[in-house]
Amino acid sequence: MHTTKDKLLELLKKHGSLSVQNLTASLNITHMAVRKHILSLEKDGLIEGREVRQAVGRPQQRFSLTSKGERLFPRNYEGISVEFLQDIEELHGYEAIHTLFKKREQRLTKSYKQRLVQTNFDEKITELTNIQNEKGYMAELQKINDGTYELTEYNCPILAIASDYKDACSCETEMFKQVLETNMVDRISCQSDGEPHCKFLIQKNA
Repeated sequence: MHTTKDKLLELLKKHGSLSVQNLTASLNITHMAVRKHILSLEKDGLIEGREVRQAVGRPQQRFSLTSKGERLFPRNYEGISVEFLQDIEELHGYEAIHTLFKKREQRLTKSYKQRLVQTNFDEKITELTNIQNEKGYMAELQKINDGTYELTEYNCPILAIASDYKDACSCETEMFKQVLETNMVDRISCQSDGEPHCKFLIQKNA
């Protein structure tokens, strides 16, 4: 994402909703320029505004992505569809679904390990973040202290599947543990539970 409109959309994806003042400060452009971009994006049906009551003063107008705007961000189902999984569950039971996701976990673990050849934990988790970004997760890594990181994923390419099948989330968490060689990976928020983004607290093994 390079244009100002792209950056504006990315900010709304990350933060959920923002005011013109928020966007002006983040984009470092004039209030009038932000308004111009908002009008254009509203016309295209990509964002929408709504008034939010404040504790003091007048209501504030905040903007967020529409469903059309959300579709601009990657959705990669890796050949799996919700309907396909539902058919398998109906024919063979939920255990078959669990087996499928474990197979996916094993396949991704093998693939990621081929990239995470570093011996240093900091380098490993940085490369993991790079892979997640390549796959469209809009991942951000923040170092809390020595050996402790917070990994935030602002986009979930398989959200429709994860919302129906939580195994998708648990298998991702297990995969992170295996490729980072630590058992201290905690998913502290999840988009499939209605949270605005997925967040992990990851610590290096003592």
